[in-house]
Amino acid sequence: MGRKRKSTRRSPQARPRGILEVAPDGFCFVSTAEGEFFIPASKMGGAFDGDLVEIAPAKVNTSQQKTSSSGAKKQIGLRPTARVLRVINRAHDTIIGRYEVADPFGVVVPDDPRIPFDIFTMRSDNPDIKHGSIVRVRMIEYPSRNTAATGHIEEVLGLEGEPGMDIEAIIARHKLETKFSDAALAEAKQLQVDAEAALAEGYADERDRFVFTIDPFDARDFDDAISVAAVLPNGGLADAAIQSGGTLGPTTARPVPKCGHIAESGPTALAGLDFAGSSTASGSTMLENSGTKQWRIGIHIADVSHYVSWSSAVDADARKRATSVYLVDRVIPMLPEALSNNVCSLVPGQPRRVMTLDVVVDENANIYSVDCHLSLIESKARLSYDQAQLYIDAHRVGHDWHEAAAHMAQEPTPQGALPVDTAAHEQIYDALAVLHRFAQSRIKAREAAGGIDFSTTEAKVQLDELGQPVSVSLRKRTDATSCVEEAMILANECVARRLQQTQTPALFRVHEAPSADALSALIPVLQEFGYDKHLSLEDFVAGKPQALQELLALSRGKAEAPLVTNLLLRAQQRAHYSAECLGHYGLASASYCHFTSPIRRYPDLVVHRMLRTQLLGKRETYTQEVDSLPWLAEHSSKMERIAETAARESQELKLVEYMQQFVGQDFEGIVSGVTTYGLFVQLENTAEGLVPLRSLGTEYFSLDLAAHKLIGQGSGQVFRLGQRVTVRVQPATPHARKLEFSLV
Repeated sequence: MGRKRKSTRRSPQARPRGILEVAPDGFCFVSTAEGEFFIPASKMGGAFDGDLVEIAPAKVNTSQQKTSSSGAKKQIGLRPTARVLRVINRAHDTIIGRYEVADPFGVVVPDDPRIPFDIFTMRSDNPDIKHGSIVRVRMIEYPSRNTAATGHIEEVLGLEGEPGMDIEAIIARHKLETKFSDAALAEAKQLQVDAEAALAEGYADERDRFVFTIDPFDARDFDDAISVAAVLPNGGLADAAIQSGGTLGPTTARPVPKCGHIAESGPTALAGLDFAGSSTASGSTMLENSGTKQWRIGIHIADVSHYVSWSSAVDADARKRATSVYLVDRVIPMLPEALSNNVCSLVPGQPRRVMTLDVVVDENANIYSVDCHLSLIESKARLSYDQAQLYIDAHRVGHDWHEAAAHMAQEPTPQGALPVDTAAHEQIYDALAVLHRFAQSRIKAREAAGGIDFSTTEAKVQLDELGQPVSVSLRKRTDATSCVEEAMILANECVARRLQQTQTPALFRVHEAPSADALSALIPVLQEFGYDKHLSLEDFVAGKPQALQELLALSRGKAEAPLVTNLLLRAQQRAHYSAECLGHYGLASASYCHFTSPIRRYPDLVVHRMLRTQLLGKRETYTQEVDSLPWLAEHSSKMERIAETAARESQELKLVEYMQQFVGQDFEGIVSGVTTYGLFVQLENTAEGLVPLRSLGTEYFSLDLAAHKLIGQGSGQVFRLGQRVTVRVQPATPHARKLEFSLV
């Protein structure tokens, strides 16, 4: 009698797959197509944060639930529990960490707290590495149930505690490029500004225009400048807003440059444009209102595409980086400094090649004409945002430019700024008066079109010469920043519209509407506050901008306003680059691209090259450039995310270090996150810390995901997103990017 055959599976069993995310307290989660799973720390199967893993349901003995180190019981009914079966794709082939001597081993303790595995190396292989060195270790074997992680030391970055070493670790962890190739540096060194050559090539000579830059006080590269000229009744131009007291006469007419113009004008060309303030309805009548004041706003952008061609060594390096990275103590530029801080930078008092976009608008920000051409300019002034605000404030209260000039004399002078004479003061004052009115009209028009404005605060940690944090400054939106932002948004919209109309291939900036699922998840919160009675939930879930605007307006000034804003921000999709023009939801723009920062963003450089094809014709590499657009869009989006993460981590690191002087002191904060292991609280200076549940005693707290709150099962005490609390600062571990708080 033969043996009985075991039953066999006729088809392979499908296992959920997803990216492993490790929380600060060691809890892990995997989001899959089947939903989100909770992974206990003991069930990670040697996987690291960011790994693509395959998981399987895990049985948990609910009668023997243990409390984690944070005091949070495992939420069995909250998410299904699973274990990692295998790692499909590793996110880390190298690890940055602290080298510790433990003969016969050299143990690398990962700098990233989300990787809870030490990596063992043989001390005999690297006998000269000092204890406490920061190193890069290449993985040989990943950890398993029976074996430890092993690797070999690939690079020694320096000693722990050395100035800047903490930031070097962030740079190394994100694999940021810090050195340019010898070929790129040699190319950049040879590039020079030749004004006469530019004019001979057909650039318009516009060095007599009053052009100025407005940037952060500590900016080193300037890729955008602005000019404002009043359009006189006779069609001439004055390089000042004559209604504000300017006395300059009309400029002389300039010949059309050899490079030609990309121009649109009149109601036919502009009808139907999605620019804020110029809808189809207004397009048919705006030229008939001859009594309306008009201004020509010039947006002048560094002509990087002239110096950096597709086939150059400089471009190969820039393409790989895709963006400049702004860390707390340094800038890692996309272009060599010979270009980014000199040849391409619109420094004051020096001739520079630019791509100029002249847009004629009226006092209500309606657009009359758009003209794009190559020109040679010379910046007449370099202002910080704070300095620009002085002129706007003076105009608002009815004072003349003398008031702003008096305050300017008391302000620190930005690096590279030229002395501002009387004529320049008056012209800046007049120009900013127009730009301020223009910006306010644009903001109102965009809101009417469905644009959503989330006001956010950005913290910048100030460091001393040794890299130690000494203060924290908060950057908030001001009238001056709005003037620049609105001018740049206008330019981006105009260029994107032109590219779309002419079916010119390029990279576009895309921001899609939030998903219905993401917005539906917010309904319980809206119902709890009674907002469902005042707005259409159907429109809200459909992502209609007006419904989101209405919700923000309803919550404004109320205690729950931070919660509502925070939840809406989290529901938004991330903007990205695409070879297709798919519109920008947040700005209510049907056509949008990045055009205004070619020194620091590669997609802007791509857009410049595509505009040049309309001005100068196609290049030999045009087909190759077009074929690369899909890859460049994906790559640029990825590198942007990496750059933003590294920049944020560097600020958080120094912010935590700065807050160590306040250990034991109390601060007001807002609950910014609730989890099974505690609640996160953000202070006014944006420093964020965790209040572990263990610090709240022995009470059991359950997490209500839908309502974003923790509920004490005995006391009924509630902690929810957006709630104001008082916390006490606790000591932080070295290199931490999050503080630990206790509730007062």
